[in-house]
Amino acid sequence: MHRLTRLTLLACLAATALLNALPAAAVDTFVVEGEEHCVVNVASWDRLNVRDEPVSRGDIVARWRYGECGIVVTGAPEGNWYPVEDGHDAGWVNDKFISMVSPALYCVSGVDDDDVLNLRAYPSTVSRIVAELDPDQCDIAFLPYAVGSWQKVRVDGDEGWVNRRYLSGE
Repeated sequence: MHRLTRLTLLACLAATALLNALPAAAVDTFVVEGEEHCVVNVASWDRLNVRDEPVSRGDIVARWRYGECGIVVTGAPEGNWYPVEDGHDAGWVNDKFISMVSPALYCVSGVDDDDVLNLRAYPSTVSRIVAELDPDQCDIAFLPYAVGSWQKVRVDGDEGWVNRRYLSGE
């Protein structure tokens, strides 16, 4: 094989490995002071570094994993950096790595009165059932993750995935 062909092949393999390490889909972020947020746009094997000051060279005070929620923005931003805390640690994170949990609440819709909506562990009809939601269940909050028609939600302290076609705004 020619040297140029080998280099091209290696470059393609490296790019593929990098793309596979990223989350399935980048999430558009929405940050609001005083509201709950979750970690987004971080590879599953990596962690979000929480810094002691609003710069990337600040000391790391905590490391949060992708999908971790319960993060509250505690003040005004400095540039793209927001002060945050999770009840244990406080520091600064860049706004592209957190997104707000929906303030709007949703209800189960389109499910027969004698049926339930399954809250699944993963976005798949064959995934384990976390909870069964009654046809009149409300108080469902959207978490900032979606895969196709599947939406990650929180209801009564449980988190899981449901098909969005079975949810409507309250």
